[in-house]
Amino acid sequence: MPYKKLLLESPKLKSSEIFKAIEIAIPSTEIEVAILKTKAYEKRQRGLPSQMVVCLIIAMSLWSKDSMRDVLKNLIEGINEVWLKTGKYWKTPCKAAITKARQRLGSLVMRQLFDQLVRPMATTETVGAFLNGLRVVAIDGTCLDIPDSEENARVFGRPGSRPGTRAAFPKARLVILVETGTHLIFDALICPYLMGERVRALRLLRSVTKEMLLMWDRGLHSDAMVSATVSKGCDYLGRIPSNVKFINETQLEDGSYLSFIYPPGKFRKKGFQPMQIRVIEYTIENLDDPKAEIRYRLITSLLNTKKFPASLLAAEYHQRWEVENTIDEFKVHLGERKTHVRSQRPREVVQEIYGLLLGHWAVRSLICQTAHSAEISPLSLSFTGTLRVIRRAVPKFQRLEPKEIPFFKLG
Repeated sequence: MPYKKLLLESPKLKSSEIFKAIEIAIPSTEIEVAILKTKAYEKRQRGLPSQMVVCLIIAMSLWSKDSMRDVLKNLIEGINEVWLKTGKYWKTPCKAAITKARQRLGSLVMRQLFDQLVRPMATTETVGAFLNGLRVVAIDGTCLDIPDSEENARVFGRPGSRPGTRAAFPKARLVILVETGTHLIFDALICPYLMGERVRALRLLRSVTKEMLLMWDRGLHSDAMVSATVSKGCDYLGRIPSNVKFINETQLEDGSYLSFIYPPGKFRKKGFQPMQIRVIEYTIENLDDPKAEIRYRLITSLLNTKKFPASLLAAEYHQRWEVENTIDEFKVHLGERKTHVRSQRPREVVQEIYGLLLGHWAVRSLICQTAHSAEISPLSLSFTGTLRVIRRAVPKFQRLEPKEIPFFKLG
């Protein structure tokens, strides 16, 4: 049997050919727009064009345990199979070529693509996404282990450790804004480890709007956080630390009370007025150890006790833990590595984290749309199960002609 001669081909591929399976979550047109806006297009034809590198960086979150070359092979497996039938073959670039392609692309295009795509997606029919007409969102932060290189350590920093020792890995800090009813991350900020969460959380308030209810934990509480949220027209429900005290100005019938946050003296001279708040206090009992009860104190801008009784807000506050489940999806199920990020240089670290954010967006937005069509809660569908389905679907959809997938349309 004679051997058939194979022709080596350059990957003249578009993202619309690569990401057919998740086109509804990450449209190829949006990738092209992001590349044009950031001028990340290549000036000459290359083996790894910009569109393909963007897809590769997102795919690194779908196959996080695989090497870069294996991720690239997984990414175009279906296309390569179609080529082989016509006697064509694409030789996978070496690791150095992939690294140079990522360096040429930079991180700005990934941030631009993230900003273009992400948004809250829950509707009023989405179970648990709204509280009396207010879209429930939460803000929190986490840290990601990054490779131990001199550049990463210098830019991002390390956690503190005992004298004479140092932490094993530098860390990047990530602060996120999450729609609790869908687990969609609709805004995020990446910063060095030594930069506190409170400062970055204030920046994320750029994405909150009217008819939202923002929740935060006691570590993010500050007078600045309260005033900045109010200035955006957004309502809030936040836990306060034990050392923060408020005077009971007016007792309310549901057990909560009204109080005020007074501005510091220098701000009073500039005309700043006290902000009225409502304080809710309650305890959670431990059935195994009745003495080990946990005391919660919340403050909120929702002063209407008829529409928002204290018991309702106390129960709703514990939906804030959905942000912790979102972080678990992001770090454990997408970043299944010893270090969550594999890049040795700071710019590629930022690029890769945005790739992880976009990978999470792809999985969660597909879950959200599927749940909406089935009229069930998005949180009732498995994140890891959907991730496995996407991994199998990417090469399968590449083998199909557009007319063979009429059920998968945008809009």
